[in-house]
Amino acid sequence: MKIQVTQENLNKALNSVARVASSRNTLPILANVLIKTVGTRLSISATNLDIAITHYIGSKVTSEGSITIPARLVQDFVSSLPSGIIELKLDEYKLHFSTGTYRSTINGISSEEFPVLPAIKDGKHWSIDSTLLKKKLQQVIIAASNDDTRPVLTGVYFYNDSNKLKLVATDSYRLAEASVIDIKHDVNLLVPINATQELLRIISDYDGEINITNDDQQILFSVGDIELVARLIDGKYPNYASLIPKKFETSAKLTKAELLNITKVSSLFARENAGSITLEVDENEQSISIHSIASQLGENIANAKAEVKGDGSITLNSRYLLDALHVMTGDEIIFSFNGKLEPSLLSDPKDPEYIHVIMPLKS
Repeated sequence: MKIQVTQENLNKALNSVARVASSRNTLPILANVLIKTVGTRLSISATNLDIAITHYIGSKVTSEGSITIPARLVQDFVSSLPSGIIELKLDEYKLHFSTGTYRSTINGISSEEFPVLPAIKDGKHWSIDSTLLKKKLQQVIIAASNDDTRPVLTGVYFYNDSNKLKLVATDSYRLAEASVIDIKHDVNLLVPINATQELLRIISDYDGEINITNDDQQILFSVGDIELVARLIDGKYPNYASLIPKKFETSAKLTKAELLNITKVSSLFARENAGSITLEVDENEQSISIHSIASQLGENIANAKAEVKGDGSITLNSRYLLDALHVMTGDEIIFSFNGKLEPSLLSDPKDPEYIHVIMPLKS
């Protein structure tokens, strides 16, 4: 293999894929990136067996070839080089780098030892605008679980409901649901949370269509010159819809900024009490108040004016409430609940496409 690439392109590709490579894995090869010529392009790939990312960059290919080299080393090395043309030349299992006054050699491992996820055959093809998917994923992934004892809750559930694609995540203490696009074919996919986090990182500065291909075992996201393949989680997602109340006895409508502010202030006094805060809605006063206690430090009551229907109080985890408010994009929030023991719901009166449910704490 003998090729020429720009430092900027190679550095960008390595930054895209190297995070997936892991030196903590039992297979040493998984700490490497695969560098391979594909026609007139160079592909840079990394995998942890659950996720694989490939970034294609333009190159001048004199001779073809492939090799795997340590991800962390080559990423740090290339990022330290000056901008300009880098020549890569493979000699058996040694990859030589030449640019300006720099001459370096990195020892590699044969590409034949590098694992490759099976290709998706006879998959379904669809697409989503990257800006829309970014917004919707950010709104739901905060509710996904990181508890591996319940694998189905460690992913984002993609499914169609009445020809509408929905994304859902829950850790059983809170739940987020976002409607995305109209879609005709059947979708029923559990995408691992780490795959969606990597996807969000990849599309952070991308503006365009994301092409998606899936079968029953894998999903492929094509984002410009980058491809992300992930194994789907095997399992049946819980029937969450039955847990969401259809009617509410108590509700408060107020600006998001005010609710966010009084929640932040109250959370400071809730740290030693597992984040526990009590929200009280008063129809007479047309207000919502949040009470929090730090037994060693003091207590706090924060109030805000609201359009209120019904009276009542409920105790929630302040972090869950803050997480939800941070991803809601409207100026106003409706906070609804049915007493102390039933789920509460946050919604935007101008955006019925997103809801966030938070389960109560025992007060």
